[in-house]
Amino acid sequence: MKEENEMFIGSLTGKTIKEQEKMLEKANKDIKNKRFNKLKISISPNLINKEFLKMIKKYNVSTVELEVQSTNGYILNRCGYTYRIEDIKKATKAIKWNRLKVAYQVGIGLPDSTKFDELNTAKELSKLRPSKVRIYPMVVVKKTKLEEELKNGTYEPLTLNQAIERCKETIYEFNRRHIKGISIVKQNELNKSEETEIIAGPYHEEFGQLVTDSIWYDSIVDKIKKLNTKVKKVKIEVNPKELPNIIGYEEENAKKLAEFYGVEIKAEGNPDIKLGKSKVTVQEVYSN
Repeated sequence: MKEENEMFIGSLTGKTIKEQEKMLEKANKDIKNKRFNKLKISISPNLINKEFLKMIKKYNVSTVELEVQSTNGYILNRCGYTYRIEDIKKATKAIKWNRLKVAYQVGIGLPDSTKFDELNTAKELSKLRPSKVRIYPMVVVKKTKLEEELKNGTYEPLTLNQAIERCKETIYEFNRRHIKGISIVKQNELNKSEETEIIAGPYHEEFGQLVTDSIWYDSIVDKIKKLNTKVKKVKIEVNPKELPNIIGYEEENAKKLAEFYGVEIKAEGNPDIKLGKSKVTVQEVYSN
């Protein structure tokens, strides 16, 4: 069976049917050139209908990512979105009925949204069994309504650390409900032009890496706490590709373990440990 290689062509929200088809036609040229074999698009859930689904199926679309943001009606209204949870459910059902995969794009740090709102969104969406979820922290882009709210004091963006923690907790919530295919939106796709210039909020070119590092840090700390003896040095084996996550971006994980737990870590790659499903294993304990 040929491996599916999807190309994400962007959002079709706010575009006319003619503009949508133009985007799809252009993307299909890449498929004909054998660079990709399937397409992924994103769109607001209240724009899903029979005609739209019929159109995208002609253009080799395999995944429809619904721009959900939240399932909380108050927050959606606060942000100016017209769809509600009923629209999300209806759109999800229609997409699956057409044998297409459903993904969700979930916002973190929306105006008036709390950690508990975001966890509840994860719980609600998990019930609908998406194939993928993309999580993104809200940043303030120049010349937007959010910039106006920032200036008049009605919106305060999350700090970098707050955004990392809340994205991580949301990932944990999806994981607890056995939802796979979770990722962080790449922030470096923004801030490339004046139209997408980020002026405030938890922006970092390696934001996804910071969240991944934090998840691994929690796992390492959990392992260390379960040891029956106080240790100073531990060796951790993971898949070689996961080694950077253990040490952390700019060695942040190693520094925090030394500062808060007085532990020095020795990370080693083990190709026998599966990528993605690997876990931190404390295999040797050294006592001074």
